[in-house]
Amino acid sequence: MLSVDNPVYVNCDLPSSGDMLKNPELFFRDCAKKTVIFDEIHNLKDPAATLKIGADMFPDIKILATGSSTLAAGKKFRDTLTGRKRNVRLLPVLYGELDLFGGAGLEKRLLHGGLPQAVLSDEKDFSFYREWADSFFSRDIQKLFGFRDWEKFNLLFEYIMRQSSGLFDASKAASSAGLSRSTVGAHLSAMETTGAVALIRPFSGGGRGELVKMPKVYGFDTGFVSFFRGWETLRPPDKGVLWEHLVLESLMAFNPDSRIMYWRDKSGREIDFVVQGDHGQADTFECKWNPDEFSPDALKVFRKNYPKGSNYVICPISTEYKRNYDGLVAEVTDITRMPGSGLHRK
Repeated sequence: MLSVDNPVYVNCDLPSSGDMLKNPELFFRDCAKKTVIFDEIHNLKDPAATLKIGADMFPDIKILATGSSTLAAGKKFRDTLTGRKRNVRLLPVLYGELDLFGGAGLEKRLLHGGLPQAVLSDEKDFSFYREWADSFFSRDIQKLFGFRDWEKFNLLFEYIMRQSSGLFDASKAASSAGLSRSTVGAHLSAMETTGAVALIRPFSGGGRGELVKMPKVYGFDTGFVSFFRGWETLRPPDKGVLWEHLVLESLMAFNPDSRIMYWRDKSGREIDFVVQGDHGQADTFECKWNPDEFSPDALKVFRKNYPKGSNYVICPISTEYKRNYDGLVAEVTDITRMPGSGLHRK
């Protein structure tokens, strides 16, 4: 069971679960436990109605509804359950959780990714990533969005994984994958909704020459990025690319209610991630595999326009420290000590 109070567990993949929940009111009334877990709830005929009845008529029962997509992903969830739910996004195994998974090392986590089966595997099983990508379409995308062309969707999915962490040009993507702009937009929206990719929009507050429209797109897991790029081993530049993904995953976990953005100007100066706070504060996060590779040039330009906020250089190091660049201070630290992690020292 998934909870200490021995909950009722309902596997919504099973046809018998649909029969059991034809009358949700009767199901909850007869429920002997105070916690109910619905796994893969989007497979029910009317999942929103089941959750709404449970929340409105049986407030003493705690309901945990899990699935491979967000509750707003498909037509079955037209009722958004406003005020009745709290969304929790499940991310791959985070850097700070590796000790719970056999003590897998950082480089293994980067290469294999963070899905439990992959990170626990001694060797990288390339068939796992291909089978997962193929089933993702039939398991989630086709059911929730009604897309029929498996090949077109997978072409774009693979293209995004290969380009992951780069600026996303919809016209270039359409040309490379042989798709229309509208198809690219629809497929990308589905990937974002289901959590397969994260779109990071540009931060802009009126500074001159800033990018204001083009997003960066990140694949949801480093194992799939390395797989689709054909990496069987990792060189230092590869580790830097995947480290940036790992930092983003932790930022998303530590700052679930904040907008995570990037900043770039037309001269190519860039800040990896910007988290905007209240009253004009903007914290910056630069991701470096080696802290000696950090250059403050882009940060200096950024801080001329947006002086409020803290600066972090996130590296795989064991000791945190501060650097002063002509009056501009940056804290060099590890993922586990970022703001919100519980170990960050203000």
